[in-house]
Amino acid sequence: MSPRPHPLLSFEVDTSGQDTSKHDDFDSEVRKTWYHYLPLCLLLFLMVAPHPSLLIILANHYLFTLNNPIACIVHMLITYTLAFLAFCSLMVCVVRDPGSVYFEASDRDSVDQREDMGLTEALMTMGNADDACSPDKFCRKCWVPKPERAHHCSICGRCVLKMDHHCPWLGGKCVGYRTYPAFVHFLTCITAFSAYVATISISAFWWSFNNPLLVLDQATPIHELLLAAAGVIFTLVIGSFWVYHVYLITTNQTTVEALSPFLLLRYIPPLPASMKLSDPPMEDELSYNQRRVVRDAHRVVRMYDVGWRRNWAQVFGWNKPRGWVYLLIIGGSGNGDGRLFPRNPRSQQMLSQLAARLEKEA
Repeated sequence: MSPRPHPLLSFEVDTSGQDTSKHDDFDSEVRKTWYHYLPLCLLLFLMVAPHPSLLIILANHYLFTLNNPIACIVHMLITYTLAFLAFCSLMVCVVRDPGSVYFEASDRDSVDQREDMGLTEALMTMGNADDACSPDKFCRKCWVPKPERAHHCSICGRCVLKMDHHCPWLGGKCVGYRTYPAFVHFLTCITAFSAYVATISISAFWWSFNNPLLVLDQATPIHELLLAAAGVIFTLVIGSFWVYHVYLITTNQTTVEALSPFLLLRYIPPLPASMKLSDPPMEDELSYNQRRVVRDAHRVVRMYDVGWRRNWAQVFGWNKPRGWVYLLIIGGSGNGDGRLFPRNPRSQQMLSQLAARLEKEA
């Protein structure tokens, strides 16, 4: 029996997010080597390093010097609960796929039925294809369907659903639709842990500074000072990222969308052919005045802002059964499938005004 011939046009899709072909490597993920995990190892070290000093402060200062076991137990419960929650959300960010744009396993049956489709038949059926799979909705780098708010990561070599940013601290992985709630949960726990450790360390150091003769061990104030400094630094650094992401969630933006004003060009209505621009127009095709118009519009146009309550519920999945449990442990999980998102009712009007201003500046 002769082997089955390879079809001219194959719709075979690997649901794992990796390319199964040995000949076409344009849509495969970049293979990670050991040095990609060095920032993650450093992050784990920074998360574990404060605990010896923390235990010394809790034991020597609160338990033996102040003879206050209740305060020691309360501080230990709070700090190690926050540390445990931070490790849980970090594990989710590292292990879970941020959001594959490939078809789900449930779509495999319909895909298998079309894998032997010829080239002519395939081209004839493209007119009836869904708008989400039209040619202009495909990534031009890895040639996979590119849903709404999905972006291609040049470092990972793949498209990610609702991509927020690429984070080297997570083992060189992207933060996307499926990991963003856990990422924000991680920032929240680390900020709270750092602030709490800084508070108890500063309080213990101030007491030791005012009562030097009652200090049980001369090395304890050094631990208190170093831990206080580290806690303040991490609270300011990580806390600033946390505040920024709180703003992004409230306005329903991703980091990519907030820092890339020309993404609005994907959504504007078609411009007159006399302007001789692509559809959608490219940034390098615009004049200086037109680029300034786009940047000004980016400050007010919020494509997916549907109100702060719905924005937060969309990210953390508050309306899911027992969603508060997931929210508390790992940050919850987003609503929907990460491919379609409700838009701001006023966005289309603002985009039409933007198109009119671009035409005026031509």
